[in-house]
Amino acid sequence: MPRPFLTLPAAEEFRPRWFDAAVRYNSIFDWAARLTLASIFTLLIFGNVSWIIQAVSDGEQHASDHLLLNIAARASSALFAALLAATTLTRLPPIRKSAGIEPRIAALLGTFLVTALAILPREEISLIALAISCSFVVVGMLSSFIVLSWLGKAFSIMAEARRLVTHGPYRHVRHPLYICEEIAVIGIFIQVMSPMALMIFVLHAVCQIRRMLNEERVLQAAFPEYESYARRTPRLIPAGWFGKSIGQADYFIQ
Repeated sequence: MPRPFLTLPAAEEFRPRWFDAAVRYNSIFDWAARLTLASIFTLLIFGNVSWIIQAVSDGEQHASDHLLLNIAARASSALFAALLAATTLTRLPPIRKSAGIEPRIAALLGTFLVTALAILPREEISLIALAISCSFVVVGMLSSFIVLSWLGKAFSIMAEARRLVTHGPYRHVRHPLYICEEIAVIGIFIQVMSPMALMIFVLHAVCQIRRMLNEERVLQAAFPEYESYARRTPRLIPAGWFGKSIGQADYFIQ
């Protein structure tokens, strides 16, 4: 009498040899990507911490108010980068990935163009403008830290599906991490305003929009329940913020 199911050893007999090789390759590639990204985030941590140490040691040459504002911004950036590095190393393996080169380019540019913006020469701005700038950076980075804590092991740079998160800040909007990050980017932009900075800022925003759309397609393909989640959860603007009398663009709501 034939057995209704194949046992594991029997099933392995019919598995092609290339399957095991493909699994090993994907695992090696995944860990290589994790270590590369974690190394980059670690460099960002050291860069911010080194700046703080140098600024404190040269504190007599700086106005105290400027110094404290910049230290707060740098410290919050280092804290967020530390969580990024830790989450990258501990995240779950992807269930599904976006195909093609465009989603990968958009993800990398959306992530690291901020670094290009941050290394531009600082403009001479008033203390009030500096306070606004640093406040944006601190609020954006600390809120990003909180949102990333909720996202946890589902975090990804590329458009990949690991686990569907619909609780916490994700209960109100589908992309809270992007909102928080853009608050910090605006803060950085205030300090480096120039035609070049504007070009980088606009390109970064376009890449972030593409990342959102690519991620949504991957999540919808990986998780059947994502469609109902997307119907009841706005993309970027929480429902009711501006009232029904003010029309909102379909992109931000749907």
